[in-house]
Amino acid sequence: MAAAVGGGGGGAAGAGAGSGAGAASKLKLYSYWRSSCSFRVRIALNLKGLEYEYVPVNLVKGEQLSAEFSKLNPISYVPVLADGDFVLADSFAILMYLEERYPQHHPLLPGDLKKRAINYQAANIVSSSIQPLQNLYVLKFLEEKVGPSEPLAWVQFHIGRGFSALEKILADHAGKYATGDEVCLADVFLAPQIYAAVKRFNVDMSQYPILSKLHETYCEIPAFRDAVPENQPDAPQPQA
Repeated sequence: MAAAVGGGGGGAAGAGAGSGAGAASKLKLYSYWRSSCSFRVRIALNLKGLEYEYVPVNLVKGEQLSAEFSKLNPISYVPVLADGDFVLADSFAILMYLEERYPQHHPLLPGDLKKRAINYQAANIVSSSIQPLQNLYVLKFLEEKVGPSEPLAWVQFHIGRGFSALEKILADHAGKYATGDEVCLADVFLAPQIYAAVKRFNVDMSQYPILSKLHETYCEIPAFRDAVPENQPDAPQPQA
């Protein structure tokens, strides 16, 4: 069942929602509560103060493989964003689209060329060298072909490798946030990945002080907090 989601979290970290939220009421996000790629887009929509309709796609039940959803995204992944008749898949593409479509709402890319490049680098480490290796399809394949204990060790290894690189890269750039004192694109990618490392994959974060500090900061920002998996309409309800 679809749910309307407000963009009120955009007021966090000094970013106002602006006056364009009404124009964005046609936005529709196809999402799964625990998908870190969907998590990124939810953060960005909140930061930009954009209202959207949340359409849950249950990956465990295989709803992403339906003929209807495959028309939206032939590779059958979430997230998918619909802006009126325009449909776009892939979180990176969606974030760049939102950045250009709504540049006046909390810009995610810094004006400084070098700082912008560092944001791309950090985001790409997450999106190409960490997250795909913990994808549901990969974990199911490992469990079936190797054994039930293999997926966790696999994920922890690849998260650790990526996090070690990120610690070195961000050492010369981090401030309150990943690349300074403004929330930028790198933060939108890092927050879901760190959250998954802590909440799902039991990664020892004591080895990653910069990322650990960022995680604490993200948890205090409404736009991030409202986007966490447990706060989504399709998240399982805690049992009494």
